[in-house]
Amino acid sequence: MGHVDVDAFDSLLGDEGQALLSALRDYDPAKELATATRLRRDHPPALVSAALTQAALRQRAAAKFGPEDAYRMYFTPNGVEQSTRTSVAAYRASRFAGFGVRRMADLCCGIGGDAIALARAGISVLAVDRDPLTCAVTRANAEALGLAELIEVRCADVTEVDTRDFDAVFVDPARRGGRGRVFDPEAYSPPLSWAVEAARTTPRAALKIAPGVPHEAVPEDAEAEWISDHGHVKEAVLWFGTARPGLRRATLLPSGHSLIGTPFLPDPEPGPVGRWLYEPDGAVIRAHLVADVAARVGGRLIDPTIAYITTDELRPTPFATAYEITDVLPFNLKKLKALLREREVGVATIKKRGSAVEPEQLRKKLRLEGGNACTIVLTRSAGSPTMLLGHPAQPLPTGP
Repeated sequence: MGHVDVDAFDSLLGDEGQALLSALRDYDPAKELATATRLRRDHPPALVSAALTQAALRQRAAAKFGPEDAYRMYFTPNGVEQSTRTSVAAYRASRFAGFGVRRMADLCCGIGGDAIALARAGISVLAVDRDPLTCAVTRANAEALGLAELIEVRCADVTEVDTRDFDAVFVDPARRGGRGRVFDPEAYSPPLSWAVEAARTTPRAALKIAPGVPHEAVPEDAEAEWISDHGHVKEAVLWFGTARPGLRRATLLPSGHSLIGTPFLPDPEPGPVGRWLYEPDGAVIRAHLVADVAARVGGRLIDPTIAYITTDELRPTPFATAYEITDVLPFNLKKLKALLREREVGVATIKKRGSAVEPEQLRKKLRLEGGNACTIVLTRSAGSPTMLLGHPAQPLPTGP
């Protein structure tokens, strides 16, 4: 992004730019052309263009950062896409603070999502990025949120920053190239191998990586943590200096429940589908901790290759969603249609794991009608295509 972009961005920080941004808070991006034409009568075109871009980015960012912060902050298109959502950044910052970290370097800081969370946890941050516009945006965000005293922004190549005087480093390498997401950790910018070496220069460190990282790519001296938010896997983090090398952990937000893997735990034996089916959280599956959840609920797998657990008695766990199963049948479309028609099912939640059937195509074929609801699970049991019918388990009553 060129020099002009930084100038146009800087103009947003003045009184005229701020007034424009306030006026555009609820603007409809579908009416961009008409809005731009109207505003250009009274304001410079470059400023109008920058304000419209920023207003649209703030609307997109509200889901990640919450409206209160998003409408005070500034963004770049890549920054919204790649930044850490507030819930995840705040959780990570609390872990750093818990380790006693007071001063750290945030390398590849982007628009400052993590730096903001770290500063709010009372940590002094050096935020480094090589893109001038991104650095201008991070500075503006620190200022807008009243954190400028704790966040120093440096526009530099992260590989040239001496990190040895810090308590910790956090590295979030770019995982998108010109052609979209990058899956090979050595194709990150900077490469994962460089980030691992940087992590080893300070007492503590965390590296943010893609959740699909192969487990064999995790260094032996790192703890690997997979994090989900409201059931959606958001990222994996390699932690160094936690005194728990080789550990695997799945953390679920917003609850903060953390499942720590038991080393060398054998896979549970497969067996028939019982009354209860458990669908482990995505972070549990990515962390290869399905066996740990099965051990907690005293369960078995429905198939050696499928991450569904089953039990005959309900034992709730925060790490999996439980369903009460009413029917276990070989997959048969005609039979399924007849059953759902007979039970007057008009609303179906269709889940699949290990099935070639596409839920949306199946939904069209079922032509559901009626006032009842049902959960349909398309899967394999003992190697055969199977359909399970049921509904989410009711929470067990707690004491008075």
